[in-house]
Amino acid sequence: MKIYFGFTVAGDRSTLDAARRIVQWLESAGHQVLTRHLVRDDAGERDRALAPRAVYERDMRWLEECGAFIGEVSGSSFGLGYEAGFVLGGSRKRAILFHRADAAGRISLLITGNAHPRCTVAPYTSFDDIAAVLARELDAAPDSPA
Repeated sequence: MKIYFGFTVAGDRSTLDAARRIVQWLESAGHQVLTRHLVRDDAGERDRALAPRAVYERDMRWLEECGAFIGEVSGSSFGLGYEAGFVLGGSRKRAILFHRADAAGRISLLITGNAHPRCTVAPYTSFDDIAAVLARELDAAPDSPA
């Protein structure tokens, strides 16, 4: 399945390791991560090298093309909220939103309180928590542990 992985480029990237492990897990389970560049150290510079309209058009195309939206939202940004809202409001796709359990107080209540039937909001304390949700929600297990 094609996955749009959402992760902040301009916000708090302190959960970059978890984001990288999510991408690794997804790829090892055979999924194509359209936005894998977001877990690179130079993600901000790479996106800023493009015109804003080019980023918008690329990302909207990927959101239309993906089978699911998965986001690590601990360092929430307007972009992540926009992407999740776009998927849940304008398609039949599912969204899985992960956040560090200890970050819940800093994340928009529109995310932590989301009860949309196609959205799973999953706080985590370790990557094992994330992997369990991914396996359950995507009905797939990776070929090898992430």
